[in-house]
Amino acid sequence: MSTEIERKFLVRNLSWKENQEGVFIAQGYLNATPDRTVRVRIAGEQAWITIKGRTTGISRLEFEYPIPLSDAQQLLLLCEGNTIEKIRYRIPADQNLIWEVDEFLGANKGLIIAEIELNAEGQVFTRPGWLGEEVSRDRRYYNSYLSQNPYSVW
Repeated sequence: MSTEIERKFLVRNLSWKENQEGVFIAQGYLNATPDRTVRVRIAGEQAWITIKGRTTGISRLEFEYPIPLSDAQQLLLLCEGNTIEKIRYRIPADQNLIWEVDEFLGANKGLIIAEIELNAEGQVFTRPGWLGEEVSRDRRYYNSYLSQNPYSVW
């Protein structure tokens, strides 16, 4: 068991993207309620199943396990809502942290979100100039919400 402590931000411009290579991600939700989400994700040639608990502040329980790619492909067919498609870029930050910038595709095209996973809720970190508004507590920017309510129809 681990606790995920994550902050999310809209992205203001594309200055972060220079010389960055991303990986295509497809993910879907077998369950997406406020108390728990069960997600299937394929990133490149790897796959995982992830169970997350209710978010309190910016923290929640998270359990993630690798699964065979063929299983993930079949599980995506069982998911509720739309499959989330995005390209993820990993950008090193200070304190050995990593910015994960997701450029959404399909029904969520036009949305770009940057996330940083922290070691503690109050951890201080440097905010790059390309970050925009913080949306950590706005559930509309949760991937599980976007699978049911695509950004293109807001």
